[in-house]
Parts: sequence; structure tokens; C-alpha cells
Amino acid sequence: MARMVDGKVVVVTGAGRGIGAAIARLMARHGAKVVVNDVGVGLAGEGGDKTPAQEVVAEIKKAGGEAVASSDSVAEFASAGRIIQCAVDTFGRIDCVVNNAGILRDVIFHKMAEDDWDSVVKVMLKGAFNTCRHAADHFRKQESGSFVQMTSTSGLVGAMGQVNYGAAKLGLVGLSKNISIDMQRFNVRSNCIAPVAWTRMTASIPSKDPAAARRIEQRKQVTPEHNAPLAVFLASDAAKEVTGQVFSVRKNEIFLMSQSRPLRGIHRAEGWTPETCAGHMLPALKSWFFPLDRTADVFPWDSI
Repeated sequence: MARMVDGKVVVVTGAGRGIGAAIARLMARHGAKVVVNDVGVGLAGEGGDKTPAQEVVAEIKKAGGEAVASSDSVAEFASAGRIIQCAVDTFGRIDCVVNNAGILRDVIFHKMAEDDWDSVVKVMLKGAFNTCRHAADHFRKQESGSFVQMTSTSGLVGAMGQVNYGAAKLGLVGLSKNISIDMQRFNVRSNCIAPVAWTRMTASIPSKDPAAARRIEQRKQVTPEHNAPLAVFLASDAAKEVTGQVFSVRKNEIFLMSQSRPLRGIHRAEGWTPETCAGHMLPALKSWFFPLDRTADVFPWDSI
């Protein structure tokens, strides 16, 4: 087997279970030395157990790979720095960071507490900034590096009861694109993946909608491993011309997702008033408005 990331050093956050663990294992199979980072908390961020990360490291080593466990949190700037430093201290460098760590605090917006918002954004959006910022110092000096940000269609499209999660995940797209622009002079790349997989996180989302419930058995066939190949590719030199992009993976399908661009414009030489917005702008643009879609509306077919 050709080893796509042979000799590279990769940090994968939230790698003790699910998609992160699948990415860590495939990175190692393709020759990477992997920092398996996971604080071992529950879905809502409670508790802490080092066992999941250690188990993934043991699997990698048993298969002949190289890996080390890290239990530092991405949510604090200093502790995120220790994750990156773990890679440098253990393996001598850092080549890729996969920002996969996340928690859920799903609740309908009018019942969402401040802590529900702060906790999710701190882990996923602030956490990704933290790891990226520390890795950026090394990437700039060596004039190479890759970030892979795990976003979600909850942010790209929309979802019920996930205002905090969706905002953080869409924020990752903005983070990634602007890192790509700022660091292109140093040959540093950043891309996003919106994954689909049946994990403990997706299994925790209520399925009161009968249509959603009917799809559960099908979704269980979409394992975390389906998302790992694209992440390994994006970490590799084969993706040297790929940066600032947003992809989605659904089992055997890979999509390039759109990014915000003007759809249609109108002009008034005399400028606009609230009244002309109502009388001119609204009827001119209304047919171009986006509906209140959710992920299942945009991807209504089963992945095969």
C-alpha cells in the first residue's frame, strides 16, 4: 500500500472515539506518527477518562505504527499548546492538525443557557483556534503544514436545536478560509470536512421526526471510517494545491460544498429607503431566498 503521509507528524483532537479515532488509525496506517488527543469526556463535556486515547494508541502500536496519547484540553490556550508541543517533543516536528474535538449541548434556542453556548463554542471554535495558533508557529518556520477542520452540515445548512453547535461549526469554515489566506505564503493549507457517520454523538440526537427515525438504520451503516480517507489525503503532499475548500463526506460520496458569493443584485441610482426595500428589493430578490432547510432537506437521498 502506498503510504500517503509517510513520516509526517499528525495531531488528531477528539481521537479517542468515533471519527477522530478512525482518522488517527488511518493516518498511522499511511505512515504518520500520530498524537491521539482526547480528554475522555462525555458528550456534554462532563467527566474525564484517559482510557479511550490510550486504547487507540495501543491499537496503532499493535499494528506497527507510532503514536502517543495526549489528554490536554483544546479549550484552553495553554493546554492546547501542550498538545502541539507533545508532537514536537515526541516526534521532532508537526505537519498536520485535525481539529475534530467537540461536545454537544443540544437544546431549542429559547431554552438555551449561556453555559450551553459557551461550552460548545469554547471546545470547537476556540479550541480549533488554539491548536491552529500554536501549530502555526512551527508551520511558518518550516514553510509547510496542513489543517483539517471538521465542520458540520448543522452549520453549513441548518439543524433543529443546535444553534450553539451550528454556529461553532460554521465558524470553523471562516477560521479555515482566513487561515488559508493568511498562511498561503508559508505553504500552509487549511480545509474543512463535514462528515457523516453513526457515532455516539449522532446517536444521542433525538429522532422524534418519523422521517428521520426511518433513516436511522441506514445511517448506522455509515461508519466513522468512511471519513478518514479524505482527511489523510488533505494531510498529504498530494493535496498541496488544495486549500480553503469545504468538503462533505457521506459514506461513498464526497461533495465539494459551496461558499458564500453574491447571487443577484439590484441598484437604485437614488439610493434606498425602508419603503423601497419593501416595494422594490423584496419582490426583486424574494424568489432567490433560501428556504429554512435542514440537512435532510438538502441531502434527501440515502448514501450508498
